[in-house]
Amino acid sequence: MSASAAQHAPGLARAGGIAARARGLTKAYGSGETAVLALDSVDVDIVRGRFTAVMGPSGSGKSTLMHCLAGLDTVSAGRVWLGDTEITGLRERELTRLRRDRIGFMFQSFNLVPTLNALENITLPMDIAGRKPDGEWLDQVIDALGLRDRLAHRPSQLSGGQQQRVACARALTSRPELIFADEPTGNLDSRTGLEVLGFLRQAVDALGQTVVMVTHDPGAAAHSDLVLFLADGRIVDEMARPTAKAVLERMKRFDVIRGPSGEGRDPAAGGG
Repeated sequence: MSASAAQHAPGLARAGGIAARARGLTKAYGSGETAVLALDSVDVDIVRGRFTAVMGPSGSGKSTLMHCLAGLDTVSAGRVWLGDTEITGLRERELTRLRRDRIGFMFQSFNLVPTLNALENITLPMDIAGRKPDGEWLDQVIDALGLRDRLAHRPSQLSGGQQQRVACARALTSRPELIFADEPTGNLDSRTGLEVLGFLRQAVDALGQTVVMVTHDPGAAAHSDLVLFLADGRIVDEMARPTAKAVLERMKRFDVIRGPSGEGRDPAAGGG
């Protein structure tokens, strides 16, 4: 449905302000000699009203970065803000409320409740919060995602693409400040994946949302406004107005440097 972000200058023009940011973000798993440094003093700004993709080799820290920015994982050092709210140091109850009220999530596995129909899955986070959805906005999201005739269906009665559309609608319905999408097309065929990416692009351009997507697919990244490249826990490069070809060429540099064994470091990441 959607071409590369190069055709979406209006979305860039509307962008402004910082939706989320991190300074000195460090995440280590384990301790001592067995410690694994997943993120190494990362500084990053997520601009409001834009579609940002995060890419890197397996183990580069891209999912960890998303989880820390979203308050799904604690940090070992550094600070993270959602808007003007610092989330590092918040208690779990406060983080739960913040994620529920201000962040939307899309996952590769959809994470739909099998006993609920599509509409009930879409409104579930707001139902849990005791809030009533904005009816006009809900209708706009449902129609934008083409779900009007599937609202009474349970997940088992929906295709993979339809389930991901429901997950997308669920993420959008509360009008969150930020939507995090973790490999949202990973379980979809190429055609359905393009549709979902088109809906995310539309959420930014037409609905004014802010999207951060972790992906390994250069074609998916080409729908974004900006690609951040991670290697060995650091942001080593970025690409505005990406194309699939340009992203693929950048990713090939990781393969050349790391070699067939998967070892080695990107020189831009430091350490030789």
